[in-house]
Amino acid sequence: MSLEVRDLSVGYGGAPAIVDIALDVGDGEIVSVIGPNGAGKSTLINAIAGMLRAERGSIAFGGAELAHVAPHQVCRHGIALVPEGRRLFAGMTVEENLEIGCYRPEARGMRDASLERVYQLFPMLRERRGQAAGTLSGGQQQMVAIGRALMAGPRLLLLDEPSLGLAPAIVDDVFRVLRTIHAEGMSMLLVEQNVAQALEIADRAYVLEEGRIVATGLPRDLMAQSRIREVYLGL
Repeated sequence: MSLEVRDLSVGYGGAPAIVDIALDVGDGEIVSVIGPNGAGKSTLINAIAGMLRAERGSIAFGGAELAHVAPHQVCRHGIALVPEGRRLFAGMTVEENLEIGCYRPEARGMRDASLERVYQLFPMLRERRGQAAGTLSGGQQQMVAIGRALMAGPRLLLLDEPSLGLAPAIVDDVFRVLRTIHAEGMSMLLVEQNVAQALEIADRAYVLEEGRIVATGLPRDLMAQSRIREVYLGL
């Protein structure tokens, strides 16, 4: 199933945050969105997830129009969000946080199989399944956040800054798991400030600046542009 975003605009109190955005995520693709702080990357991904209301434009997934539906309905259509900052329930256990992801009836029936898959992807979480999520390291909490989204059985995974605040070794672990999930057929839209990682993993990428798409293409083509290399990669 493919995601098609057309002419999407979102603002805050009358101030535009993203303007006339058009992007696609094909079935089984990883698409990255890169850009500086304040470019509108999180606004974009939260609007697709239904967390922010679109002022105008279309968000279609598998032929269903989602621009004006509630977040839980977006999830029912097969889209799950890994939010920036993880947003776990700190006093609940790892497993309780994971189980929140399978509240949909369709996902609830797959609870045991989904939980086992998450523990295969993140063996450390199995060891800490009864531990309060708030006592985990930042990297372990990010694993829980990704696992929680996978528990919903999505067809499209939205990831908002999954490497933020993590040590380089943990970032490598997270992206290794994303590659594994992708190899199994998962589509992903990745918003990420770690431009090198974002372009390395992506099939295609978009560059977002001041709320607008200013470039798009294959990662190798974007990396060949001197401005992209200077501004985003420091080369």
